[in-house]
Amino acid sequence: TSIHVQQVFRNANKLNMLLLVHPFSQQMETAETYDKYYNYVELTGLLRALAQKYPHIANLSSVGQSAEGRELWVMRITEDPNGDSPGKPKFKYVGNMHGDETVSRQVLVYLVEHLLGKYGEEPRIGQLINTTDIYIMPSMNPDGFERSVEGDCIGENGGRNNAKNMDLNRSFPDQFDGTFVSPGDVPEVMAVIRWIQEKKFVLSGNLHGGTVVASYPFDDSALHKQQGQYSQSADDNLFRFLALVYSQNHPVMKTGEPNCPDSPEETFSDGITNGAQWYDVSGGMQDYNYLYGNCLEITMELSCCKYPLAAELRKEWDMNRESLIAYMEKIHIGVRGYVKEAVNGSALTSASIVVAGILHNLTTGMYGDYYRLLLPGTYNITAVAPGYISATVHSVQVMEGKATELNFTLAPVASEVESSSTPSSMPPTSHPNNSTATTKPSDHTITLPDGTKNSPGVLPPEHQPIQPQEFRHHNYADMELFLRKYNSEFPSITHLYSVGHSVEARELWVMIISDNPTVHEHGEPEFKYVANMHGNEVVGRELLLNLIEYLCRNYGTDLEVTKLVNNTRIHIMPSMNPDGYEAAIEGDVKGYKGRNNSNNFDLNRNFPDQFTTITDPRQPETIAVMNWLKSIPFVLSANLHGGSLVVNYPYDDDKEGTTQYSQSPDDKVFQQVSRAYSQENPLMHNGHPCEELYRDEYFEDGITNGANWYNVPGGMQDWNYLNTNCFEVTIELGCIKYPMANDLPKYWEQNRKALLHFIHQVHTGIKGTVSDMNDGTGIPNATISVADIDHNITSAHTGDYWRILVPGTYSITVSAHGYTPLRTYATVSQDSVELVDFRLTRLHSDSKGQAQNGLQPTQNPSEKEFQSLIKELSLGQGLEKLVRITATDSSFRYQRYKELSGFMRGLTLNFPKITSLRGLGRSVEFRTLWALEISNKPREAEPSEPKIRFVAGIHGNAPVGTELLLEFAAFLCINYGKNPAITRLINETRIVIVPSINPDGREQAVEKQCNSTQGLTNAHGKDLDTDFFGNASQRVVEAQPETRAMMDMILDKGYTLSVALDGGALVATYPYDKPVQSVENEGTLKYLASVYANNHPKMHLGDTGCSNNGQMGNIPDGVMRAAERQSHMGSMKDFSMDFGHCPEITVYTGCCLFPPAEQLAKLWAENKKALLSMLVEVHKGVRGVVRDKSGKPIVGAIIVLNGGVRVFSAEGGYFHALLAPGNHNIEAVADGYQQQRQEVVVSSFEAASSIIIEFDMDNSIFGLPREFVVASAAASMTALVVTACIIWCVCAAKSNRQKDGFHRLRQHRDDYDDEIRLTSMGSKKSLLAHEFQDESESDEETLYANKI
Repeated sequence: TSIHVQQVFRNANKLNMLLLVHPFSQQMETAETYDKYYNYVELTGLLRALAQKYPHIANLSSVGQSAEGRELWVMRITEDPNGDSPGKPKFKYVGNMHGDETVSRQVLVYLVEHLLGKYGEEPRIGQLINTTDIYIMPSMNPDGFERSVEGDCIGENGGRNNAKNMDLNRSFPDQFDGTFVSPGDVPEVMAVIRWIQEKKFVLSGNLHGGTVVASYPFDDSALHKQQGQYSQSADDNLFRFLALVYSQNHPVMKTGEPNCPDSPEETFSDGITNGAQWYDVSGGMQDYNYLYGNCLEITMELSCCKYPLAAELRKEWDMNRESLIAYMEKIHIGVRGYVKEAVNGSALTSASIVVAGILHNLTTGMYGDYYRLLLPGTYNITAVAPGYISATVHSVQVMEGKATELNFTLAPVASEVESSSTPSSMPPTSHPNNSTATTKPSDHTITLPDGTKNSPGVLPPEHQPIQPQEFRHHNYADMELFLRKYNSEFPSITHLYSVGHSVEARELWVMIISDNPTVHEHGEPEFKYVANMHGNEVVGRELLLNLIEYLCRNYGTDLEVTKLVNNTRIHIMPSMNPDGYEAAIEGDVKGYKGRNNSNNFDLNRNFPDQFTTITDPRQPETIAVMNWLKSIPFVLSANLHGGSLVVNYPYDDDKEGTTQYSQSPDDKVFQQVSRAYSQENPLMHNGHPCEELYRDEYFEDGITNGANWYNVPGGMQDWNYLNTNCFEVTIELGCIKYPMANDLPKYWEQNRKALLHFIHQVHTGIKGTVSDMNDGTGIPNATISVADIDHNITSAHTGDYWRILVPGTYSITVSAHGYTPLRTYATVSQDSVELVDFRLTRLHSDSKGQAQNGLQPTQNPSEKEFQSLIKELSLGQGLEKLVRITATDSSFRYQRYKELSGFMRGLTLNFPKITSLRGLGRSVEFRTLWALEISNKPREAEPSEPKIRFVAGIHGNAPVGTELLLEFAAFLCINYGKNPAITRLINETRIVIVPSINPDGREQAVEKQCNSTQGLTNAHGKDLDTDFFGNASQRVVEAQPETRAMMDMILDKGYTLSVALDGGALVATYPYDKPVQSVENEGTLKYLASVYANNHPKMHLGDTGCSNNGQMGNIPDGVMRAAERQSHMGSMKDFSMDFGHCPEITVYTGCCLFPPAEQLAKLWAENKKALLSMLVEVHKGVRGVVRDKSGKPIVGAIIVLNGGVRVFSAEGGYFHALLAPGNHNIEAVADGYQQQRQEVVVSSFEAASSIIIEFDMDNSIFGLPREFVVASAAASMTALVVTACIIWCVCAAKSNRQKDGFHRLRQHRDDYDDEIRLTSMGSKKSLLAHEFQDESESDEETLYANKI
């Protein structure tokens, strides 16, 4: 049966092939009609037929598939199309990238037919095919083409994008913005990227439609100005020439006047344009080819109408035929050749070909071949390969027409072979030498003098690294251009970024140099140099620019540089104080002009200090650097200064503020790394730095403890050590602060070895990974402790760590929340790093990692996926990336009540499926307090989901929070369905937003009033944050209507977390506001506030900086208990805690209560990530279900956390409680059931631990076993019955003896009637009180009884 099925399947395939090929086999016998478009099936059949007809020069293949599974066909046309031989440069055309731009698709089909049909007939075509490896892709977007409509000239009917609605020409990695496109959404782009990387094309054309012009790189600029910004590449002149080749052979394009109906005024000089100057295109394919693919590509727009009628196709082919062929022929201009190695003549692949003066290199292919397109002229060309001595040929003449051939033979750096290489700095001469290059005769071959080879066994000259060539002082503009130049010239090992701005808005540039510069590689340490912190101390600034040049120029040829760059991520900040530099004066020996920043503050006295409170306002440069240091796991650093010659290490000050040795726990490490620098500086290690200026100054070995030299509070090096994992020293580079430019070479020569040797120190001590024993994932924020050294470091986001230590044997302990600590011993050697990995076991887990006590709910794939999302957003740059890719265009302004109400209603009208609006109540002046719920089921109760409350505007004079929450609501709604992370967060969370609690006060407040109390209270003059009282005994007057509305909302008790926004400070506070309240669960409350602060760029730095209200000074981590800030009774926060059983934090968003509207955009940018972090955080802690043995959920069970805080199970038995990371005890109590206890582990980066609490019936009575109590009760009842019987018998006997007395009493009944009536008038209480009174009691006994 199986054989039969296979045979049927093969037959079906054959039939399918016949159906596809047969019609086109017939067509091949007739001429192309040029009057119809080929759909995918027809195109496939035609291309297959052509490949079958011309197998000796044509080969059809697919480079991948489209989103809907269509093949991305490529026709290869060359002599021997099934092989790959050296000497033929690769060319490609790509068409139909935008599916509705269809002329390119048909024109490329016609080109394929023309080349194949004319081969052997036209010598020009034969020459082109025999010498060129041609690849033609008629359609990169076949899915889009199938959706397009013939006659649609402006793209109204769709089809431009792929089936995932992605613009393929906006989806390539971009030099300025990177790429944020999911690979799964653009399979066409991923296939083409692989194709480009594999083939190493030399020249390419990307064919489009919509106008008539040839566009060349770059397609976008760093500024992303929409139009008019010329973005010049290093090969700008060459690109212009290539574009002109196409345009000048096109009868319409060369006029520069397309006369397109939709833009009749648009013209292009000579029919060409720089892409970005025309309009900015980020993520375009032509720039990717140039920057990352070895290939020069331009974009040709072929027709005004994107999808013209088929009748136009003949005309379009005729206009483009000559341009298409002439452009291909230009692949044979410039210089070409091979790079081989000297030992055995083998090809050197990926060797760099460097043309002096053109900051763009290309690399050799698999046969060591290269093809460098150049315009006619004279060039100096260098071949560079890792581990080989580079070779340079000077004065290479490039003529018009056929390429000059230039071959290189490179010798290994330290090989005992006959050398065939010369130092690149030496030009060829007639003297006997080692020839730089070998040549092969051609039309324009360069003939070099023959050189004699070294005798066998003689070592080649020792490799000399390339030294910096230019020494000058770089002002800000010059420095910026220098950095951009090297970033452009060496894109594979450099990344240029800014960490912030100076007071005068200059960028604080940082250049990364590494083999993978844009990302933190697991296991690779992060190192940094910072210079020019004092603006007039300039030597460090120039040395770091020299260092950048040195590292870039020598990478791949110098072993030390290559090893450092490959194994270290080096960050270089040449100037931390660019404003001060601009004010400084060359020749300043020991002055102060330019030392401080533009606000006249010393940046090295501006950091938070362990001993002294720094009262100066934190400067923007300081804040930027602090944020930078918190965001990257730096290991080692140096801060370059001037004015002396010494390495200065922590601590810089002490408690007494006096000049004395202030030892850090890592004093030995600091001395070691300091000596590593000073010993490599020929002057510094002598210890007598500036005898002419400071005769008595002496530093043993050229190093000093900072405080032992002089006291510096607020210094950067101490802050590094105390607040990050980074060890930093301060290096004074020379006695003169701003030396003359002609002295700069001397400083480089003195410091170049030391600068490199200091970087090596980051690779000493121990390093490794802290991971989970169960699944092997890295554990972030694990603590690495070294016995007898009171300074811990923590693991980075993927669990990797580095700990610098001096040689010796150490006891190392690693601990992490939720894991059992692990200790081991490690021996550290000199100048090396010891690898020590730790695999930690989760607390209370079995071999499978599951909790041993308590049931575990089964997870479905969707839950696991959501947990992965929470982890991704909690680690690394996950949340930062989400913020970056979900930017929305907003125009910020303050909205009064009427606009606010309209805005809220607008959200419900535009997003009805995820929003629900309700009024909580009305204010004194009858304004509605609106509450907006955002959820995938906003009108349904979903007790299994956490519920978070965002509120603002309790003080009407602080409306920033209101505007932030309105923007936050819009942001969530707009991104729902577009961004997967936002969509999932909304689907899994019930979000309630109350933007204005005090609308009456807001109407009274005045903009730009930072301290005014106008509008603080409601219309009755009541501060609403003093009006929340749960006990009637505490309330003097009736609650305000706004308060009552909020109290009713809070008492809903369904909330997991509440975040309130206020103004007038920059801090996050946690309960309580009450002045003398001990805080249960304070660790958790403080942790929640710190999550917000840590995701705010300024708040976590702890600098209130609020001089306008007197709140100066440092607040650790930007978090404090509310009562410490301003204690008061009746706060909303306290009411939420005590009566709503929901933790609430209050975030003060800025010092100014009512800042100008222009500042709202900045405030939103500062708070956006922090607000999102709360949506992530609300899913952490512990959650679960309370039920009985039968599975019935128990509502109202009390969940006691760590013996204090209580939460209650809701409908369905669900509960959720937020807890700080760590181990926690949980007790569950419900009437009629036995008390349950569990221990849970909470992580800072994982979703809530989910548990099931299952109750048994409570069989105890009064704390005693039920069986014992029942037996005792039965025995007691029996005894009572027996006693009662005995008493009845005795009473009956007495009754018979007294019968005669009662008989006589009845006879005198009338005499007693009045007495009985009087007796009955007494109260029942009185009778009962005396019923069993013994008249013989003493007075004392009676008194005691009355007291009881």
